[in-house]
Amino acid sequence: MLVTGAARRVGAAIARALHASGAHVVLHYRSSATQAQALANALNALRTDSASLAAGDIAEDGEPERIIEHLIERHGRLDALVNNASTFYPTPMGSIDLAAWHDLIGSNLKGPLFLSQAAAPHLRRQLGSIVNIIDIHAERPLKHYATYCTAKAGLLGLTRALAVELSPDVRVNGIAPGPIEWPEDQQFSPDERQAIIAHTLLKREGRPEDIARTAHFLVCEAPYITGQVIAVDGGRNAHL
Repeated sequence: MLVTGAARRVGAAIARALHASGAHVVLHYRSSATQAQALANALNALRTDSASLAAGDIAEDGEPERIIEHLIERHGRLDALVNNASTFYPTPMGSIDLAAWHDLIGSNLKGPLFLSQAAAPHLRRQLGSIVNIIDIHAERPLKHYATYCTAKAGLLGLTRALAVELSPDVRVNGIAPGPIEWPEDQQFSPDERQAIIAHTLLKREGRPEDIARTAHFLVCEAPYITGQVIAVDGGRNAHL
């Protein structure tokens, strides 16, 4: 099973959950080589040769295809793809440039599309699954994040389109996280964070494991679910 952006945070939690089910996990990363290697070492210590690495920028032309080709050459099969890798930062109107467009669209939409396309023949053979990590702001835009929200809205549409395109052999679903784990770059002040949490129905922040459990369910325990997006957001989207 391939998890993109698997070195840290939500991606690492998803990789651990799938690994715990007995899967071999391929941990994709772009720049977090040290964290990815540490996670692979930890998983391999639990079960020999059960985790491997795949490096690359999925926004770059040809990289998704190269990653899938290398994975198949090494492992011979692919049962599931979790498109988790993402960039996230504000692009207020008037400041949007092509570099931000290519980065945000590339990691959040272009990369998942071309990874899914390259993986599709192999997933068909295994009656496999794709899970896309979207965002509640795909449908409820966040001010000053127009480019990011547009990319995630595209990923939501892609999720449903791929469910149609790849049926009946491959199931395709999405997860829309709410406030799970804050960016490490302090994009939100403590007051802003508290206001977001207060607006959830559960009045608390979620954990990466909440997303991981849902991803595991969709990959391993939901053979009759496809074309769906599950919000894991403490109820925030119910009254945004």
